[in-house]
Amino acid sequence: MLAFLEELVNIDSGSYDKPGVDAAGAAIAAFFAREGIACDILPLEGYGDAVRATLPTDGIGSNQPILLMGHRDTVFPKGETERRPFTIKDGIAYGPGVADMKGGLVINAFILSAFSKLGGAPAPLIALFTGDEEIGSPESKAVIKAEAGKARAVFNSEPGRPTGNIVTGRKGGIFFRCEVIGKAAHSGANHQDGVSAIEELARKIQAWHALTDYEAGHTLNVGLISGGQSVNTVAPSASCDIDLRYKDPARREEIVEAITEIADKNTLTGTSSHLTILGEFHPLTQSAEGERLIENYLASGRDVGLTMEGEFSGGCADSGLASVLGAPTICGLGPVGGKVHSPEEYLEVDSIVPRAQALALTILRMGDVR
Repeated sequence: MLAFLEELVNIDSGSYDKPGVDAAGAAIAAFFAREGIACDILPLEGYGDAVRATLPTDGIGSNQPILLMGHRDTVFPKGETERRPFTIKDGIAYGPGVADMKGGLVINAFILSAFSKLGGAPAPLIALFTGDEEIGSPESKAVIKAEAGKARAVFNSEPGRPTGNIVTGRKGGIFFRCEVIGKAAHSGANHQDGVSAIEELARKIQAWHALTDYEAGHTLNVGLISGGQSVNTVAPSASCDIDLRYKDPARREEIVEAITEIADKNTLTGTSSHLTILGEFHPLTQSAEGERLIENYLASGRDVGLTMEGEFSGGCADSGLASVLGAPTICGLGPVGGKVHSPEEYLEVDSIVPRAQALALTILRMGDVR
């Protein structure tokens, strides 16, 4: 498992690096080829292709498949693996994407391998490895919907929390981009003839940030800005990317409407603005079936020596998309790790095998429930 993890971590696979993400996909497909497990590549145009491995049931059980999910893309730029390749020190593994979420991909792959060798799967198993989750799954979303929409249960192997807990609830999230057009002018000779897109955008940013409501559970963050032509030119254009996170699904439309209203209302005469949605995550919520699935997993964890609970996360993941389709879904089932999206990202090596055992045992016990 560690050898496969090292192979995956040492492949640069930032979300916008399609060749790199596809190289990680090729390594996964090669693993399944060696294991004799059916695997196909679902081509996508702009981002990493989806990789799907399928293991039919070998006994009398449900025909409704069980889906294991994970993403190959990371947030790191090309060359990051050369700067800080996979390493292990004092039982802790480091490297870009080691926890988020290449460790979980290894678990999913080896679970299919184990059931392929030993049998016992109570339903067909499908493992889906996508390539654009970190940017909202703009192309993989349709693939996930197709698989999760027919699944009996969905297990997403995002990293286990630093506490050792799994994730049973998540916020929803939407990424927006706002583009503002102004009018260029020389900033000294005829400043009065210009209209600054940067100033208009700055006013909007203040209004968007004011929508944050910690008590209600939603936050607004403008994380990227760009604009202008030169230091001595009134800015003819500017843009920013906005991150919305929200807890209550019922308030989604209200918050989106407020964001849109700010974008559409231009306070400087002569400016115009355009808002687009770049990607969206749905909240992860639990049904009664989902709660039973959680209890099954926690009991299986206890049987392999793990002490853990369900935990709510402010982060988003593809598990929310599976949940909104009605499939019982739990998340954060990968190895325990933390400090993701940073150079200090880590994974606890000793957590890999028991977390894989807990998930495999959960799947095995689903044969007791019809």
